[in-house]
Amino acid sequence: MKEVGYLSYIYLITLIIFVSGCTNAKKSNSNPATFVGSNNCIECHESEFKSWEDSDHAFAMDTAIESTVLGDFNDATIEYQGFKSKMYKRDGKFFVHTLGPGGVPGDFQIAYTFGYKPLQQYLIPFDNGRLQCLQITWDTKQKRWYHLADSVYKGDTIKPNDWLYWTNNGQNWNGMCAECHSTNLRKNYNPDTHAFNTTWSEINVSCEACHGPGSEHLIWANSNKDEKPDYDNKGLIVVTSNISPKQLIGDCAYCHARRSSFGDFVYPHGNMYNIMAPQLPIEPNYYIDGQIKEEDYVYSSFSQSRMYHENVACNNCHDVHSLKVKFNGENQLCEQCHDKKKYDTPKHHFHKLPNQKGEPLILNNEEKTIQVGDGSRCINCHMPGSYYMGVDFRRDHSMRIPRPDLTIKLGTPNACNSQCHTNKSAAWADSFIVKWYGDKRRHHFGETFSKASKNDTTSFVELIKIINDSLTTPIVKAAAIMYIGSASLSSERQQIILQSMHDPNPMVRNEALKAFIPSSMEDKLNIIKPFLTDSIKLVRLTATMIFSEIPSSQLDSATKIAFNKNVEEYINTMNYSADFAPSRHNMGLLYSNMGDNDKAKENYEEALRIDNKFYPSKINLALLSNSMGNNKKAVALFKEVIKDFPEFSESYYYLGLLEAEMGDYTASANYLKIASKKSPDNPSVLINLAKVSQYLNKNSEAEKAYLRAHELDPENVNYFSQLIGFYIKNKNISQAENYLSKWIKQYPND
Repeated sequence: MKEVGYLSYIYLITLIIFVSGCTNAKKSNSNPATFVGSNNCIECHESEFKSWEDSDHAFAMDTAIESTVLGDFNDATIEYQGFKSKMYKRDGKFFVHTLGPGGVPGDFQIAYTFGYKPLQQYLIPFDNGRLQCLQITWDTKQKRWYHLADSVYKGDTIKPNDWLYWTNNGQNWNGMCAECHSTNLRKNYNPDTHAFNTTWSEINVSCEACHGPGSEHLIWANSNKDEKPDYDNKGLIVVTSNISPKQLIGDCAYCHARRSSFGDFVYPHGNMYNIMAPQLPIEPNYYIDGQIKEEDYVYSSFSQSRMYHENVACNNCHDVHSLKVKFNGENQLCEQCHDKKKYDTPKHHFHKLPNQKGEPLILNNEEKTIQVGDGSRCINCHMPGSYYMGVDFRRDHSMRIPRPDLTIKLGTPNACNSQCHTNKSAAWADSFIVKWYGDKRRHHFGETFSKASKNDTTSFVELIKIINDSLTTPIVKAAAIMYIGSASLSSERQQIILQSMHDPNPMVRNEALKAFIPSSMEDKLNIIKPFLTDSIKLVRLTATMIFSEIPSSQLDSATKIAFNKNVEEYINTMNYSADFAPSRHNMGLLYSNMGDNDKAKENYEEALRIDNKFYPSKINLALLSNSMGNNKKAVALFKEVIKDFPEFSESYYYLGLLEAEMGDYTASANYLKIASKKSPDNPSVLINLAKVSQYLNKNSEAEKAYLRAHELDPENVNYFSQLIGFYIKNKNISQAENYLSKWIKQYPND
């Protein structure tokens, strides 16, 4: 039984365009630059500072004092799941009486504010340096308290032992939030003591968060005109002027991306994929067509867009200091590039303009009003949005054309029905699209990805077209590589993956590495080895995990030394985020590959201490227990996964294999049948169900499963052999000869 990998190793900020985020600026002075604080910037950069001090960056975090706390702490109350919490003041400090660790009521002091619009959260200190995000949240627009769990996890009961409970890791500021809300944040997590010593130079996102430490620039600025040091970039190590659009996007992406971090943010960081791994725009956090579903933070949606492909960058629409859009009239943003006479007209959008007569659209029993003219705003059709954290409306930056036809085909949202005409059907909306624009539609990658996710073999050719299309953005290309990786093993599949492993884009290379299936251990050694020294950390980390499966005895001394250096880098990277279950899981998998079962077990168990429902570690611990002879524990762990995640087919599959190994073929068949129903297109499940059914003399069930496995993966020689063997054993010689002739025809040199 094969262990479960988990390369995306942070939950929320949850393994890319070869862009360079910050560039090196050479200095004649060898002193390392240090952080000096934004107050030192005001004298020379007053206008930029004034723009910044009213921005979301300036209010990202603050000490909880009278002038910063926006919520009502005058004995205000809120009831959630039968318990009434109270917000109050005492001796000029702010407190909340609510359910705390273990669900026990207590009084907790607010130490910091977190954000300020459209909501403000509050941070509470606990032991081991932890700051926890209180889920009782202040709506700054409606001026009311609401409970985040009721908005984000609606319908679910978050119990005190759940990873998501507010005093547990899922709501921990140090690991989940801190990196992007303060300047020069140093997480300082100790995996051995489970303690944090998190520090920052400024509590909010200040000048040096983007420009880097300013001490050398300050020396340059304070020097007399004729005595200024010969510093490149005036002493700043981060270059922000005269850089490419991709470089600027890379600067913003560290925080404005749903991603995994490789370590503390360092200046200059060079290529962005040396410090983080942005998440692919795939399910479950995105819809199958790449639209945002869960919190996105912009990068993975924007980098799908035609705007990104055409080198539009963040600062084309947003002021980099105030963060506000550059024009009050929102269509003006688009009209920087798109002809107003062609697009800002009813002949294009077929909606009334703001000054035209008409009646507003009243929806949802008068809960929502669409004003006359709203349909003419570019962003309402091309940047639909959703509410996150209950009250925070965020727009999708993939800049897409409304596609009600994809709603009909794929079940994905479209701007017409999700934003305005919520009481109408997608077919109704599509009828107007056909009327206005005709019935021709561009093929959307979501259509192919939907087929691929269902193991539709016709998707293979379409995926290759997406990969080879020059208009495909790298992040979509990487997603296509991921989907092609799940296709049946074939020479064409291997060829496109090998080709993509040398793509100039790190994300594409990374996905190709993960998708590569070597034909032999020697093949793996020769093909993967060069990627251990790839210039991009993201790629090296993946290569290290793959290479760890090669027995040490097959490595020469020089390769062992190089590989051990990579292992050290990998472990240091995982230790940075070792407060998260996925990172401990990854280390468990690494140690397991290297034959250190004790350390593997330790890390899997630590992952489950952090999150007792983290099923990848529970499954791998079960498999490890099985390999160490403790089948009783393995069975118990598999059954726990089935209890917590009844729709997860792999747990039934593994338990079915384990029951067969222990000799209970009836139980094995039952679990494998469930697995086959939950995962009907998985040939591995079916071939094992066929074998067990055959052993139990249920030959009709066995034949059905053998045939389906062969149908799903017709190029798999092993499935050919198993099917022919079944017919020979059951004296069905005509069928045996039939499939043997097909085998010979398909593989004449075998």
